[in-house]
Amino acid sequence: MITKRLMYNDGKTALVTGGSRGIGRATAITLAETGAFMFVNYREDTRGAEETLRTIMDNGGNGEICRFDISDFQGVHEAIEEMIDKKGSMDILVNNASVSIDGLFVRTKEQDWDTIINTNLKGTFNCCRAVVKHMMKQRRGRIINISSVVAEMGNAGQACYSTSKAGIIGLTKSLARELGPRNILVNAIAPGFITTDMTASISDEIRNKLIEQIPLSRLGTPRDVAGVVAFLSSPDADYITGQVIHVNGGGYM
Repeated sequence: MITKRLMYNDGKTALVTGGSRGIGRATAITLAETGAFMFVNYREDTRGAEETLRTIMDNGGNGEICRFDISDFQGVHEAIEEMIDKKGSMDILVNNASVSIDGLFVRTKEQDWDTIINTNLKGTFNCCRAVVKHMMKQRRGRIINISSVVAEMGNAGQACYSTSKAGIIGLTKSLARELGPRNILVNAIAPGFITTDMTASISDEIRNKLIEQIPLSRLGTPRDVAGVVAFLSSPDADYITGQVIHVNGGGYM
């Protein structure tokens, strides 16, 4: 059950994009444990989003699921305006939803590039753009963008994905400078290799090679990332902005 010790976001409203599974699900559940009312975004996986919300409610939290495509500028604005009208505030935004279409760069299709950039980078822009004016008026807010370790180290076969995630880091740092005077903190988290549906297709051979390169000798879990999101939403992080926090078990330093 939720403990009073963790209820530092009681009365606040949070939105997590891509909350139907993986890191997004773990983040939504964890933020709900801190007292935040959770809007769980999804695009297609209604059952997954409902499962996330069910877990939140079973743990004593509260929230709603909300379906919209983060790559749709107008759709994002309409959905977030509805949330703000309903709850009166938007205090925490976690830009988590993303897609990956891996393959060698010389074989990359223009459509694949557009899909990744429009979802991962433009989607983050869309959601930030939709909440910023409101956060500026209330003179507070936390924006936490989920980037990736490959944004800084690169990865063969993931040129498009790496580019989109690197763009998120640039956006994070610029917004942190621009919005800091209004007490809006903007940070990024760069997960390493996390056990999610996106990494489930990795062969055992590749998985073992990856683990050999990680000092903590394991892949990460969605909860490892969600815990850092919760910290960045807490009063303990009141003096942290414009940072990229790596959650990778020491695999990249």
